[in-house]
Amino acid sequence: MARQPSTKQLSDWDRKYLWHPFTQMQEWEQEKPLIIEKGKGSYLIDTDGKKYLDGTSSIWVNLHGHRHPALDRAIKKQLDKIAHSTFLGLSNPPAIQLARALIRVAPKGLTRVFYSDNGSTAVEVALKMAVQYWQQRRLEAGPKHTFLHLKLAYHGDTIGAVSVGNIKLFHSRFTSLLFPTVEADPPYCYRCPLRLTYPSCQMACLDPIERILKERHRELAGFIIEPLVQAAAGMITAPPGYLKRVRDLCTKYHVLLIVDEVATGFGRTGKMFACQHEGVTPDLMAISKGLTGGYMPLAATLTTEEIYKGFLGTYADFKSFFHGHSYTGNPLGCAVALANLDVFQREKTLARLQPKIKTMARLLQPLWQLPHVGDIRQRGFMAAIELVENRVTRNPYSLEARMGHRVTQEARRHGLLLRPLGHIMVLMPPLSTDASTLARMVAILHHAIATVTASP
Repeated sequence: MARQPSTKQLSDWDRKYLWHPFTQMQEWEQEKPLIIEKGKGSYLIDTDGKKYLDGTSSIWVNLHGHRHPALDRAIKKQLDKIAHSTFLGLSNPPAIQLARALIRVAPKGLTRVFYSDNGSTAVEVALKMAVQYWQQRRLEAGPKHTFLHLKLAYHGDTIGAVSVGNIKLFHSRFTSLLFPTVEADPPYCYRCPLRLTYPSCQMACLDPIERILKERHRELAGFIIEPLVQAAAGMITAPPGYLKRVRDLCTKYHVLLIVDEVATGFGRTGKMFACQHEGVTPDLMAISKGLTGGYMPLAATLTTEEIYKGFLGTYADFKSFFHGHSYTGNPLGCAVALANLDVFQREKTLARLQPKIKTMARLLQPLWQLPHVGDIRQRGFMAAIELVENRVTRNPYSLEARMGHRVTQEARRHGLLLRPLGHIMVLMPPLSTDASTLARMVAILHHAIATVTASP
């Protein structure tokens, strides 16, 4: 049996051979990598055996904890049959059963499931479906070839997804590759672009959106939005009723509503999907991340029967949706995703989550006392603490201050793993996290923010 490499050897190989995402590798090469080898429940364990609390659900994907027995069994059982076969011209039982299960829990009116690999590709599928739908089903509606989206949006890193995104730090270098889109201000109440205050503002940020839809609906194939929470922008939470108004406006002006539930889906906001808080059914919905409970890469785009019918015709009509991936409908991924939904039902995950959401809100309250906490935003089991240099003026920390990174490093020293969004600290633990573990996470975060912001 081959001898397992040591932590030092793995670290050396990592720095020599790997290129990590969203990482300045020059700095990485000067640090000792933290190498995760195992996981259990809300904990991650490195190659030296040290345990860390998983404060970001391994970047928002893990739901029921690491090494959940039912999810482990689902993969092992499927592996005894087959790992993968193509979905082009063939099908497989887990993919069929999962599609049926997804439609049963999705917003009412979504009837069809198109599989892909990750959140970005699920969004790409939705964008392409929207454009092709108008060409084939409703040509009289106009030459609909572009999209409306919110500023500060993040929908993934493929070119189409970047085109409807607006985080300049990530996207500005690729401007020449992108297709033109239409932007509108988001409902960022803490930093309102209209300098108004909710609720007296009566959601005036929707007025420019309606003007755009009214004036440009003949060229807009869809309006893509992250429902209730703009996650990568810093967990910006929309006020109640905002999403429902967006749905009504899209219906009024004949523009498809595309919701990106990649981050908000599968219980993160307290319901299975964020849209369900306001009784909204989108025309297209992109899902991924929590789809497999944090076990396997898998994504899907859900849509209505009306859109599906726009792609029906004879072979000679060439109305097919010419899009696909090698691992579309992967049986391993679909099997564990199906088990994930079964765990939701058997363990009453959503019902058991409700008191935890209230506990999180209570635990976060003391952070308001810290002088450099400007805003705390929470929706369901998703929370963000926005750190500011000056609470009165709301001046943010400079990028050079690396405040989020420093707080993260301090938290790591005390056994909590986080991933900040600039100067915004994000806490998004697995849904299975119990109250005492959640309290420990928040206590470490409180200590880290207090310690680092008190330093020059």
